[in-house]
Amino acid sequence: MRLAIYGAGSLGTVLGAYLARKGIEADLISRNEAHVASLQKLGAQVVGKANFTSPVNAMLPKDMQGTYDLIFLLTKQLENKKVALFLKEHLASDGMLCTMQNGLPEPELAEILGADRVTGCAIAWGATLLSPGTAELTSEIDSLTFNLGMMGTYNEEVLQPIATILSAMGPVQMEKNFMGARYSKLLINSAFSGMATLLGCTFGEVVDSKQARKLAQQIMKECIETAKASKVTFEPVQGKDIVKLFDYNSAGKRWVSYVLIPLAMKKHRALKPSMLQDIEKGKPCEIDAINGVLSREAKKVGVNTPVNDLVVRLIHRIEQGELSPSKENLHYFS
Repeated sequence: MRLAIYGAGSLGTVLGAYLARKGIEADLISRNEAHVASLQKLGAQVVGKANFTSPVNAMLPKDMQGTYDLIFLLTKQLENKKVALFLKEHLASDGMLCTMQNGLPEPELAEILGADRVTGCAIAWGATLLSPGTAELTSEIDSLTFNLGMMGTYNEEVLQPIATILSAMGPVQMEKNFMGARYSKLLINSAFSGMATLLGCTFGEVVDSKQARKLAQQIMKECIETAKASKVTFEPVQGKDIVKLFDYNSAGKRWVSYVLIPLAMKKHRALKPSMLQDIEKGKPCEIDAINGVLSREAKKVGVNTPVNDLVVRLIHRIEQGELSPSKENLHYFS
């Protein structure tokens, strides 16, 4: 198979490095010229929870030639329609696009490429691009997992070759209930990426703040109630039933949920959300594709999500220059 990783920033660089280390060749494609130049010269350098360098093929989008059998998509969702139209010309007639983006990106991509040519993959680990060519893996090695699936009918024949490739990095779960896997990732991202972006910190710092942890806990509850009303069943995350762990309908269960959060996030304490990284670079972030998706899906089924809604509004104010990422933003929830 001819492979490409399109949008090879922090996550794509780590994925490409792991695949190359196992002898799986993939083209790493990025619009960041300095990043591409470093990848070409020095290889993909992974630091943090892992430390190694792999020689990789890297290029700018304008230098792509021919078609690919499989393209892993890791760009921000702000230009998904434009990106999908561009990649359509570089996807083989029987090729597949596997989106590793957050939120619920599959429907929009399927409108352009067709539902039978789009697969989705929820990843449970994080990374930060430190400098051109160098990405920090911020999650523990035993959390490098993938949940792979499709919007429509489960098709093992389509998914198995993709799973085989990704297994070079970590365990892959092929999901018959892929929407449940997406909601599991959405719960974590909306709660912890949203709060960490708003506060300008890591997941671990959200956990360590009593008020921030309580707010993250409430966003998790809002996501669980939205899924229930939408008739979506959550899939386990790395073998854990997150609804059983974090849902509550009494003060006692709420306290247990609160106490369990630090244990659940232990392997991801150093993770700095990509939304915060974008804001620090002066770029628009994916708030509408993550927390915004939760608010929109909740509204469809009549579920109130006041904490999540406020996170969306405040991060938009940060993007507009009215606020800065800071723990002082906690006072807006008082």
